[in-house]
Amino acid sequence: MDKRVLLIEDEPNIIEAIRFILARDGWRVDTHAEGSTAFARVAETRPDIVILDVMLPGRSGFDILRDIRSESGLDGLPVLMLTAKGQVKDRDLAERMGASRFMAKPFSNTEVLASVRELTGA
Repeated sequence: MDKRVLLIEDEPNIIEAIRFILARDGWRVDTHAEGSTAFARVAETRPDIVILDVMLPGRSGFDILRDIRSESGLDGLPVLMLTAKGQVKDRDLAERMGASRFMAKPFSNTEVLASVRELTGA
């Protein structure tokens, strides 16, 4: 059984870095870069975990997280949120909205991999 990650991120360098470290660990990494269609992609692919950027074109990661948490069958999906800001208010909002974990950019590869493994029990 494949371990599947849906990475919702619009920065090519971050996409490649995360894809590389997770694929090397045996994860299948699907990517999506547009906020306005991201929730539909989550619902369609039903990944084991979502890595979700806060700032996306078309729609914010917070809006997408709200949709995930309100959808029966997806409400327990682990969501690791990423942000370039890392402000306390963003972290607090993410926690209140049900993010499983919140990570500020730049992050270490080890930190991302450890978080994905822990959140999925892999």
